[in-house]
Amino acid sequence: MADGDVTETTKVTARREDEVETAPTSGTATGAPGGADGTPLPEPDEEAASFAELAAGIGPEAGMVAVIDALDDPCILIDAAGIVVHVNGEARARYPGVRAGDPLVFRLRHTVLHDAFARVVADGRPETVEWQEKVPTDRWLEAHLAPVPQPGAEGPVKRPSRVLLRIEDLTETRRVERMRADFVANASHELRTPLTAVIGFLETLQGPARDDAKVRDRFLDVMAEQAGRMKRLIDDLLSLSRLEMRAHVRPEATVDLCEILRHVCDLVTPAATGTGVVLALSGCEAAQPARGEREELVQVFTNLVENAVKYGTSGGRVEIAIATEIGDARHVVVSVRDFGEGIDPVHLPRLTERFYRAHTEKSGATRGTGLGLAIVKHIVTRHGGRLTIESVRGEGSTFSVRLDRPTATRQKGDAGQ
Repeated sequence: MADGDVTETTKVTARREDEVETAPTSGTATGAPGGADGTPLPEPDEEAASFAELAAGIGPEAGMVAVIDALDDPCILIDAAGIVVHVNGEARARYPGVRAGDPLVFRLRHTVLHDAFARVVADGRPETVEWQEKVPTDRWLEAHLAPVPQPGAEGPVKRPSRVLLRIEDLTETRRVERMRADFVANASHELRTPLTAVIGFLETLQGPARDDAKVRDRFLDVMAEQAGRMKRLIDDLLSLSRLEMRAHVRPEATVDLCEILRHVCDLVTPAATGTGVVLALSGCEAAQPARGEREELVQVFTNLVENAVKYGTSGGRVEIAIATEIGDARHVVVSVRDFGEGIDPVHLPRLTERFYRAHTEKSGATRGTGLGLAIVKHIVTRHGGRLTIESVRGEGSTFSVRLDRPTATRQKGDAGQ
């Protein structure tokens, strides 16, 4: 760089920072200070004017469009006549027929929405409305309409030049609320039945059967059975609650599925023997490592094997098999198969719902809580696995659980511990 250039830059900097009037070494013919390349620097008034021109070129609406495009919800900017001005990416994906320049009513034909739009344009106040769509599936939607006032508008009512429409999908929220209401109703019903029986027997023992030892003993046995049913229900509800609290936490430990399955067989064999069912375990000639939490997996396979014994009694045997998934060595599959009467296909999609029972005619005898498979599903989901149910009427049912194999690094780390 030339010496003259360095000197000029230094003097211009001194002028701008310290406001010291310094004679320029170069510049225009009028003596205005010049830049490093010899071009004249703008005066402060000129700079302010150039920024104003730039802001006018961008415009407030352009800034609004940039903000709308950054939002995650579908947003549509509409003018006061109901013509679409701008559609963000989320709105284009959700409502591909909505285009700038078209009347909004052409594509979103919901009376409650357009009535709210008319009120916003007339009153200049924001509105929120809800509606439900039936086609192609049930969906609950909420629209937020916010007026954008005209620049310089005055008076008590500032009529908007634009209206911003933001649409929020409430389907998942409504579904969860409905599930919660159904859950409370079902839980209350399930607890009320045994509780009513216990209260009835107590009243009988306090009255007519007070001195009848034979009746008293029989009633006490029934009361103990009903109390046990309530305890199992409460235990299952608490298990579900704990699982939901940790649903986002993936287990990282390594367990041996064969050791777990042998333990489960030991737990269930007495009940199976009592009903004439034989348990057969295969695929455990060597250890079968998987990533998971031991106690939760014991609960999963205990539930599945107990169900197979209860509802597959007529088949006389339950087969428990473990093997690497075909075509993917990263996963291991455990299947529990019974040879009973099977499950009607109409029930299969709902088997893992809380309190849903396919074998309603047997539920009274087996005293299930209706929460077993819901717990299984929650645990398998937390483990990042998959539960598959197959059933053929007259041939039995197969419940399969797919789990991840541990990575080589994880397996070595666990072995070192």
